[in-house]
Amino acid sequence: MIQQETMVDIADNSGAKRAQCIRVLGRGSSGTGKKTRHTASIGDVICVAIKKSLPTCQLDKKKVHKCVIIRTKRAIRRPDGSYVRFDSNAAVIIDADGNPIGTRIFGAVARELREKNFMKIVSLASEVV
Repeated sequence: MIQQETMVDIADNSGAKRAQCIRVLGRGSSGTGKKTRHTASIGDVICVAIKKSLPTCQLDKKKVHKCVIIRTKRAIRRPDGSYVRFDSNAAVIIDADGNPIGTRIFGAVARELREKNFMKIVSLASEVV
């Protein structure tokens, strides 16, 4: 579960290394009562601010970028009853059309991205879990 102010690793070669979630887009809230938080899981789109990047990064640190979540530490239950979880929270920076800005994806991605129509990310990934 990714929520506001969560730090995520950037898993592509766009030049950004670490980003902070500033808004979860298009999701309901988790929790009841006064303290509700919007949370994102694998395949959801979030807005991020880049916190750490390479000197050759062409993305502007002062602008807000959209990312799609590809890995979470929180376990996800699949319809067959199995669970999948990863070692870190990771995201891929996307453009307005939903295509990744980078040309390579580092590490494994979850199969749930195929169901959410991020086929370009799935095809660039080295491993689909």
